Amino acid sequence: MLMNSSTGPARLLYGPNGFRQMTPGDHVVCSVTGVPIPLDMLRYWCVERQEAFASAEIATQRLHPQG
Repeated sequence: MLMNSSTGPARLLYGPNGFRQMTPGDHVVCSVTGVPIPLDMLRYWCVERQEAFASAEIATQRLHPQG
């Protein structure tokens, strides 16, 4: 059985309809909370800021702060 040598954070290029993996890895880090997000679970990001978010709520808070 082969071990996955791509464990660790990946570097992604976020686009409007998806992302492209620039460096190997199995997750990215939420830009707000710092929690790891497995690439297969990544659903929320900001193209303009090139940031990943762990949930829709976190993305909304970051992109549309109240106040």
